[in-house]
Amino acid sequence: MKQNRVISGAVAALVLAALLAGCGSTATGASSAESADSTPAATEAAGSEAAAPTAEPQAEAALPAGVYTAEFETDSSMVHANEACDGKGTLTVADGKMTFHVSLASKKIVNLYLGTAEDAPSHESDWLQPTTDTVTYSDGTSDEVYGYDIPLDAVDTDFQLAILGTKGTWYDHTVSVRNAEPKTENAAAETAAVPADCSYTCAVTLEGGSGRATVESPAALTVADGKMTATIVWSSPNYDYMIVDGEKYLPTNTEGNSTFTIPVAALGTPLSVTADTVAMSTPHEIEYTLTFTLE
Repeated sequence: MKQNRVISGAVAALVLAALLAGCGSTATGASSAESADSTPAATEAAGSEAAAPTAEPQAEAALPAGVYTAEFETDSSMVHANEACDGKGTLTVADGKMTFHVSLASKKIVNLYLGTAEDAPSHESDWLQPTTDTVTYSDGTSDEVYGYDIPLDAVDTDFQLAILGTKGTWYDHTVSVRNAEPKTENAAAETAAVPADCSYTCAVTLEGGSGRATVESPAALTVADGKMTATIVWSSPNYDYMIVDGEKYLPTNTEGNSTFTIPVAALGTPLSVTADTVAMSTPHEIEYTLTFTLE
């Protein structure tokens, strides 16, 4: 009988231990399940937060469409705007794209590449090809030089430009196009069709008089501070003065055909002038019109 009580007590102890273990397992299981349920949610939330799109920085607004005068700054005397252009070129903005035209000092730079000298040889299709520009210096002499149309992503920002010389060697340079100056609407109306400050050649049409006199065409056209002047070379040495807008202009030469530097109000618009000739027995003032057109 005593033995039975011992066995019963042992069984009861085992049952109690099992119950306690089961409760512990259930609690642990519940904790694990709770943890399992919360972990994916936290991960999903974190993932959503990480995947949330960030605001992209807005690109700097491009210049409005139009034509500008801008300075061409470089790190070397090897590449620079021609001295006749006062260190400047023409910046054109159209269809959201910017192109800068610069007349260089000579024809010694035969190609340009937007990038480094190391990369240039393997990107020949991207080399910038030259244009032939005619520039006129302050002393009246003219020269043909190479010019380039350089596509720009931004102004007032340095960029890499490699140059190829006549000896076949590429050189690295850092350049920029700065201080773009657009014409205001009023200024544009007042100086219609005035190109950027530089030296150009333009076709000249002469009308009036007897029809025997002519002027050389093309003629040199200089733009400085937004004002145009042209060099007129007559077919005769017998003109001793010209009158433009009431102002008298004397020849700039003493030998050869009569040469004058006169103001040009606008391109493509006839300009009334008076030229005095001494070819006849007495001097005669003759009325002419000159029309200038950029080539």
